[in-house]
Amino acid sequence: MIILLLLYGLAIVVLFVTGIIMMIVSSSNNTSVKPGLKLLIASVIMVVIGLGACAVLLANG
Repeated sequence: MIILLLLYGLAIVVLFVTGIIMMIVSSSNNTSVKPGLKLLIASVIMVVIGLGACAVLLANG
């Protein structure tokens, strides 16, 4: 269970950092920042889902 939680957290961090890097590179090249923004939104949604799942598990345990 702990390993899955760590992998989930690692995936969130990777998505967030990749999104930030993509936005910086896109803005410096004067191209669309939409892909990077989508990754940032996905990482925020994953954080919210993960916190909700933790709350449910702690409430039932």
